[in-house]
Amino acid sequence: MRKVGNKLRFIRRMHDLTQEELGNALGVTRHTIMALESRKYEPSIALALAIAEFFKVPVEEIFFFENKGEGK
Repeated sequence: MRKVGNKLRFIRRMHDLTQEELGNALGVTRHTIMALESRKYEPSIALALAIAEFFKVPVEEIFFFENKGEGK
C-alpha cells in the first residue's frame, strides 16, 4: 500500500502558524499536527478536507501519494 505524503509543514510555516495554533484551529492536538508533518499518521478524509479548507487550497495541494517504486 502506498503511503500518503504531505506539504503540511511547508504550508503551515508559509502562514506563520505554530503546530499548536493550527491544531487549535482544526480542533486537534499539537501532537496530531506533529505526527502528520512527520508522516507518522495519515489523516482521516474529514481531517484532510478540513485542513485544505482552512488553508483554502485543494486537498491535493497538501496531501499526495508518495511514489517509492512499489507499483500501482
